[in-house]
Amino acid sequence: MDVVALTKWFESIEAAVWHWTFMPLVLVVVGGILTVATGFVQIRRFPVAFRLVFAGAFSKDKSASKTITPFQALSTALAATVGNGNIGGVATAILIGGPGAVFWMWVCATVGMATKYAEAVLGVHYRVTRESGELASGPMYYIRRGLGDTSFAKLLAWLFAFFGIATAMFGTGNMAQSNTVAVSFVAAVQSVTGTVVPMWVPGIIITISVGLVLLGGIQRIAHVAEKLVPAMILLYLGAAVSFVVINAGQLPHVFGLIFSEAFTPTAAIGGFAGATVAQSIAMGMSRGVLSNEAGLGSAPMAHGIANVKHPAEQGVVGVFEVFIDTIVVCSMTAFVILESGLWTSGLYQSSALTAAAMSQTIPYAAVIVAICSFLFGFSTLIGWCYYGEKCFEYIFGSAYTKVYRVLFVALIMVGAVVSVPLVWAIGNLLNAFMAFPNLIGLAILLPMVRKITKDYFGGTGKEYSVNHPTTGARVGN
Repeated sequence: MDVVALTKWFESIEAAVWHWTFMPLVLVVVGGILTVATGFVQIRRFPVAFRLVFAGAFSKDKSASKTITPFQALSTALAATVGNGNIGGVATAILIGGPGAVFWMWVCATVGMATKYAEAVLGVHYRVTRESGELASGPMYYIRRGLGDTSFAKLLAWLFAFFGIATAMFGTGNMAQSNTVAVSFVAAVQSVTGTVVPMWVPGIIITISVGLVLLGGIQRIAHVAEKLVPAMILLYLGAAVSFVVINAGQLPHVFGLIFSEAFTPTAAIGGFAGATVAQSIAMGMSRGVLSNEAGLGSAPMAHGIANVKHPAEQGVVGVFEVFIDTIVVCSMTAFVILESGLWTSGLYQSSALTAAAMSQTIPYAAVIVAICSFLFGFSTLIGWCYYGEKCFEYIFGSAYTKVYRVLFVALIMVGAVVSVPLVWAIGNLLNAFMAFPNLIGLAILLPMVRKITKDYFGGTGKEYSVNHPTTGARVGN
């Protein structure tokens, strides 16, 4: 089977899974239920989230041994979420789903804030201490512990861990990131020097860079993330905001496109083939999950090991994570692309569209986008290596994690040189397979989320207590 045929096969399955009547509907329903159950935590408690995040950013407190600080947990989670989905993923959503996809991305983020809150709360509440002395968290643990020691709970937790490994190694947590980094690097070099650089060159650079950080485990990942993430977000937003402000006259038209075409088909224009409402919903929701990972179940593996006194504290930090990732960073990418008008040209794919759009106004924008793409991809790769490792550890134990890291790093290089559409199709499909068992777990554990939320916001928070049992080496069996 050739690459084109294989890509079409994966894209057909992806289209079925991400049809608005399946995964997008499940995400909205679960997120909506959690929104109501938590008393609209993403709106009413947003000031608390803002205060906790910025207090943590300037705090000198160190995390306890084997844990990380709340801000380091946020930075690690943001390192994994603020990735090339914010650059290339948003561009792809608009290219396939039209401007209306941005609206559905916002819908995904709005309910996703409550979902991410619940994930972080359950992550802290049900975390365990592994035989190495390190805390471990994630859906596999809160499903297994929260649903009881039943065959159903074991199967659901195992499925999440299995698809977590697959997503980390073959999906949007690895190959899609290195692929977008390579595309942006090649485009930038060609734009500035006119030289065509082989894709394997940036592939080697990102592979070596990630490998060096991963040698230090979660402590080094967290320390790198807390320094790197704020800097890279500010760099990208600085360029994007400058573009949007300079072209501010286009904003009313842009907002008109986003809202009107969320509910009506987008006509074929220039090189744009047109999009149905179903395509708009599917692309907006799938790229929204790709970007902010709400419902995917990845972030609680970082949030869950934060050194906090109450799970709800880290829960509201999770709310802020989705806000920054989608409402701020993804929106700025969308505004740049739609203001430029290049989304109708049919000449660009993925991050190349973002770079070309920004280059219309910002000098050397291709270089800026390439740098941001590298930093976004680098941060996502180190965050997702940790996520995949925790899933791998759950199933196979801690003895073989070095084997996982070697395979993960090797696949970074593979991702840099393969077909762009194939990588994204596989990645989005794996995201759905990973999210589904997590969403089932969240729905069943909703009463616990409500109880913990009420304890923290409705009382003093002093009633909270939890035992973090020490696990055996093979928790997943």
